[in-house]
Amino acid sequence: MTDLGGSAHSWSLVAFCSVVTVTLLLCVLTGPDRDDLEEFYTGYRSLSPLRNGLAVAGDYISAATVLTIGGVIALCGYDGVVLALSTLLSLLLLMVLLAEPLHNTGRFTMGDALGRRMPGRAVRITACAVTVLSLVPMMTVQLAGVGQLLAYILGFSDSAMKTGCVIGAGTLMIAYAALGGMKGTALIQILKTVILLGSGLVVAVLLLHAFGWHPGTMVDTAARRSGAGEAFLRYGLQFADGPHPAADMISTQVAIVLGGACLPHVTMRMYTAGSARQVRRTMSWAVSSVALFMLLITVIAIGATALVGRAGITAADPRGSTAYLLGARAAFGPDVSRVESLLFSAVTTAVFLTLLASVAGMTLACANSLAHDVVASRRAGLPPARETTLARISALIIGVPVVVLAALAQHRSLQPLATLSFCMGASAIAPALVYTLFWRRFGRTGLLATLIGGSVATLVLMSGTRLVSGSPTAAFPEADFTWFPFTTTALVSVPVGFACGWLATLAGGRRAARRERARYASLEPLVLAGPPRRGPGWSPEDGRQ
Repeated sequence: MTDLGGSAHSWSLVAFCSVVTVTLLLCVLTGPDRDDLEEFYTGYRSLSPLRNGLAVAGDYISAATVLTIGGVIALCGYDGVVLALSTLLSLLLLMVLLAEPLHNTGRFTMGDALGRRMPGRAVRITACAVTVLSLVPMMTVQLAGVGQLLAYILGFSDSAMKTGCVIGAGTLMIAYAALGGMKGTALIQILKTVILLGSGLVVAVLLLHAFGWHPGTMVDTAARRSGAGEAFLRYGLQFADGPHPAADMISTQVAIVLGGACLPHVTMRMYTAGSARQVRRTMSWAVSSVALFMLLITVIAIGATALVGRAGITAADPRGSTAYLLGARAAFGPDVSRVESLLFSAVTTAVFLTLLASVAGMTLACANSLAHDVVASRRAGLPPARETTLARISALIIGVPVVVLAALAQHRSLQPLATLSFCMGASAIAPALVYTLFWRRFGRTGLLATLIGGSVATLVLMSGTRLVSGSPTAAFPEADFTWFPFTTTALVSVPVGFACGWLATLAGGRRAARRERARYASLEPLVLAGPPRRGPGWSPEDGRQ
């Protein structure tokens, strides 16, 4: 059911080459035509709410969503659906709680939003370090996935070919970020989201048609062929082999909900909207797009289990990361026509573009933070042209090590790295943003303690999980230095992150508390309501100066 033959391989290769050509052309044509900070970092906030919403949805629909959650749905059923809903809940949390305050207080980076209340180089450097620590692991995962995807689709078996694919994709991601800036990467995300939703809708319709338009029949068949029986339809199958399956599942949901909403490449999209009203409309489009895709991936992954079976899915990949592609292939039946080969090529191209677009967006977020929060903050009055050049160079500084890491790590389990990114976002960034935006007494010491304490807790605890060692699917299956009882760290590291900020703030004393309350009182109208309008010629950027 997975062999498409040489014709489909050729079509997929042509589609990949076409996508690379078109996206590079888009970056060149829509990227900054001069060295202007506003244009490079925000695209002059010129994207409409629809386009910006599709770009935000593109950041959420990453390779971790398509490949990892699709695999969990296919192999574990109910647990995977819960994780898909957790991703949607994460976007709703961003929409309701953080989107407008971030837009009101930030300018280019997360360091701007934090530094508006607590100015200082220490805050900006720490924010940059946490940005890099939270995104580089996810970038490594997704870049390594390019080699695996192309090997699966095009029939590569040579390790050198896979490494070549990783290096080529890494070169593209650096070019996207350096040439396209915010607007160029946003357009790639939009293109990816449209192709992914369109192709996914076609596949989902074909799968439902194969089961006579009875979703219940498809689910029952999937449960029977999953090898788990009724457990496929109940909570707890994903971590059934661990000591604490229920707590593991809760910890994973916390990491996805809090971490997904606060990762820097997602929050930077809030700065590209022109007004608070546009932020709300942007998030409405993003939520609608992600909700539709979560429905589609559920249908496709369950359809893959029903038609291919657990054995077929795990034969292609033990973790089920190819379930989305297997479901798309199975939807066309045993005999694939030329039209169906083209449709399947559209699906594989959409997944390929998902990997590239996500990594490019993360590269841009890291490069912007490195240039703006570390270098530009050290040199007052740095010319905009110089800072834009530094941001482009920073994309190269960030991208090259990631390419090397991806090439070295592609043959190991990469799930610990993806989990680390979400746990960093949930344990360090989420507490820092919530405290900074909404706690009057919170100060600089508390902010640094939150960022550093949450990061250190996540890194230390992750080293002792079963994802790193002690299981056949761990990153180091030959070793066993497991000491942490849960698979993900969020259940412990998130409270540690909040506690570090709380304790450090209380230790500052009453005088510091009065000072921080007074400072917050001057910023509270901006945080909650945005800058006031001052006439027809005034723009939201004026309130950020």
